[in-house]
Amino acid sequence: MPVPKSHNSAGPYQRERRYRRFDLQFPVCLSFPSRGTVQELDTISRNVSVGGLLLRSPDSLPSHTRVSLTMDLQGPPLRRPVRLVSEGKVVRVERLESGAGFAVAIECEHPITEMENYLSATG
Repeated sequence: MPVPKSHNSAGPYQRERRYRRFDLQFPVCLSFPSRGTVQELDTISRNVSVGGLLLRSPDSLPSHTRVSLTMDLQGPPLRRPVRLVSEGKVVRVERLESGAGFAVAIECEHPITEMENYLSATG
């Protein structure tokens, strides 16, 4: 007799994840084209993986917006601050329950492989 499949209580996005997530809060600066200029937006990471980030942002961004991101890793257990740079696109935006901003999911174009060493040290 086949065993029924259980429902995933972690939500619909859990099944799509390919990389381990780390609950880390670091400053992340996004740069993106908007109305013929390049805009910058300062955000804070909520969780981070080699393949992307979930950010807390004061402003919303349209889905599929191409972004360049700079993330500063700092504090213990890192010996020195580390700056990681990547490019990606906005894949999801949700208003935060508190009404204080937005959760913005960014998928990186290429896995940030150098991040693995730093995340292992902080996770």
